[in-house]
Parts: sequence; structure tokens; C-alpha cells
Amino acid sequence: MLEKEGIKVGGMITEAIEEKGLKVGFMVQDLLTKKQAVLAHINMKSEVRFMEYGIDINVLDSIGVEAIRNSVTMADVIVIDEVGKLEVESDEFVKAVKEALDADKPLILTLHKKSRNPLLQDIRRRDDVRILEVTPINKNILPYKIVPLIKEEIGPRPNPDIYG
Repeated sequence: MLEKEGIKVGGMITEAIEEKGLKVGFMVQDLLTKKQAVLAHINMKSEVRFMEYGIDINVLDSIGVEAIRNSVTMADVIVIDEVGKLEVESDEFVKAVKEALDADKPLILTLHKKSRNPLLQDIRRRDDVRILEVTPINKNILPYKIVPLIKEEIGPRPNPDIYG
């Protein structure tokens, strides 16, 4: 929705990998470059594990962290989905999130609700953060609440249909 408004969105997202209706892992994707890779999988051999998933910290650092850092300089809005138990296993990820928080840009983060990780606790305590809980009931209407807030913070943009 933001991109349709001519707003350059950067950062990273994670998406579930499903096989036969079961969640078996997670992909990470750079929103600017569209580069993606498997971040975690039940069949992944790794010393870093979260629940039943092996985690490839190198993928998180090479795609996720790079996506966040590039968005600080190249995007109008930074998205980080998600800051959760799996992602905070990377020191570089934690540093990149802090850099994004300090950037003078709108930031959309998803946080794991129950995590007591110090980074998540620090984010929740910030004065410049508005927290909206995502539920199965509101998840489809939240974008319609968030997009106007972001547009207001960024200010007027040229219409991409008129200016190419």
C-alpha cells in the first residue's frame, strides 16, 4: 500500500515456509532487492536452534541485517518483520535494529509479544513508539490504520502515476 503511494519501503520480512499445511521453516527477504533465502528450517543442521528449527545466522546477517542497514539510507520507511526470539540470536541484527530506531525515518516493526529480550524491552519503553497489537481479528484492517500514520509522518509525495 505504501509503495503504491510512491513511498520507498525497505527493510526485511520473514515468511513461513509450509509443506503439506505444516510450518517447516522461515524465509527472510530484503524488501528493496527482493533477495531471499531460508533463515530457519526443521531439517537445517545448526548449532543455533529455536524450538524445532535450525537457524542460519549467516543468512540473517547477509540478507536481513544488510536489508535493514540499506533501508536506513535508501528507503523512506523501514520495515523489520520481525524482532523475535529467533532474530535476536544475531548480535549484528540487534545492532542494525538499533541503527534503524535511531534513524530519522518512520519504522514499522513487529515484535514478539511475550519475549523479555532486552532489545524488545527497550523498544517497548521508547517514548517515540506506538504499539499496536496484531490479532487474528484486526490483522487485515491494521494496514488501513498504519498507512495514514506513515503518510502523515512522511508528508506529501509525488503521485507515481503522474511522475513515473
